[in-house]
Amino acid sequence: MVELNRRAAIALLGLGIAGTAFSWPRLTGGDIPGRGDDALTVALFGTAQDAAARQSLVDGFQKLHPDIPVRIIAVQGQDWGNFFAKILTMVAAGTPPDIVSVATEGTQLFAERLAHPIDEYVRRDAAELQEYFDDVNPSLIESFMYKGSLFQLPDNFNAANVFYNASALERAGLERPRDDWSVDDFFTVARTMQTSAPGSFLPYYWNNRLWGGVVPWLYINDTSFLTEEKASGGDWLWSQFYPNETPRGGGYLWQNADALSERTIESFEVLQSMVGEGIAANPAQGGGNELVSLFSRGSVGMTAAGGYWVKGLNDAGMANDEYDVTFFPKMRGQRHQFGAGGYAMMQTSERKDEAWEWMKYCISVEGMSIAHQQPDSSLPRRSLNAELYGAGVGPAHWEVFYDTLDRFPDTGPMPAPPQQAAVESALIKNVVSTITNGPSGVRRGLETMQRDLEIALKGR
Repeated sequence: MVELNRRAAIALLGLGIAGTAFSWPRLTGGDIPGRGDDALTVALFGTAQDAAARQSLVDGFQKLHPDIPVRIIAVQGQDWGNFFAKILTMVAAGTPPDIVSVATEGTQLFAERLAHPIDEYVRRDAAELQEYFDDVNPSLIESFMYKGSLFQLPDNFNAANVFYNASALERAGLERPRDDWSVDDFFTVARTMQTSAPGSFLPYYWNNRLWGGVVPWLYINDTSFLTEEKASGGDWLWSQFYPNETPRGGGYLWQNADALSERTIESFEVLQSMVGEGIAANPAQGGGNELVSLFSRGSVGMTAAGGYWVKGLNDAGMANDEYDVTFFPKMRGQRHQFGAGGYAMMQTSERKDEAWEWMKYCISVEGMSIAHQQPDSSLPRRSLNAELYGAGVGPAHWEVFYDTLDRFPDTGPMPAPPQQAAVESALIKNVVSTITNGPSGVRRGLETMQRDLEIALKGR
């Protein structure tokens, strides 16, 4: 999960609460990137180094389109809500970017307020794009639809899978878990790991956040903390590019809180049991940098992560045979969670045709290969992942990353309505208190979460 691309979603987190929940230095005219520049402007959340790293992508694009100058700008911020606020400031100042890198968390926020639907372009260039769609699982495409229209084309994704420490499993005398292992099997593995481990050791470590936090444990129980519906529309896309698939509709809608359903309560009780028994850590909020270190040192047995972790573990000096990856265990089902990233075309752009050419290049074989020369994210094109993770680069079962989509067709994106910032804040705020106050505290904690989520969803 390239933190730059996938989590660029949160840049969008703060629509309903922008200007109230976040504070940021006011941008002056001179602060705004792109002023006076006649190039196609592509905005990324990050540093100047992040922008410079995209230069090879720009070079490849301009070999095909020498008449389209491109400027990559890095928009720095204290957090992703801050990034989104700065994009709004650029719009208000009359110097908006033409394209913004957006991930699942921010797709609906941008679609509702800032992004231009790309339906007309996709229809026009359908023959050219068919080979792309043939190479991409439809679940990824569906995650970028909103109210019947398509707003982005995925150029990276990461599903939440279970990474496990090979030495911890071997020390416990256990074999690799079956693909269809159960939650009971998970508890057995965790307990056995703990019994056999010397000193300080955590069988399962997880972060208190939307991606890889509680959501995988809800999805495998066929539930969530928000209701999930499908918008109408989208038939034009499914009939054209996925004629042998059941039409999926016009995109996800998450409009109501559902923290008090019996299945949601049951999943939280499972997490509470893990924490109460000491086989799982109290969830920590954050991006997981500490976790990479703990896992690579052998202090953690299992954790939720995606293909992006391969690069992180390699950088930490962990050999690819010292860890492996498998699916989340089965509860009522075995649905998984993913997040994806891609470019969104701004409504305000006067260069929409040029922006479309950039979007197409970034999802081409050449563009995607240039942008991801290291195993820093799984790629939507099935055909490219073997080169990225194979030949001893990734773990032995790296195919799990894409099989999560192909083997579980109900696998879907994390719940990400336009009010993303407030919704995730309500979730994070209540997770710890819900699972650390004993079995009797689960329902009480979820009652508070339900109330906070209802308030969050009312915010526009």
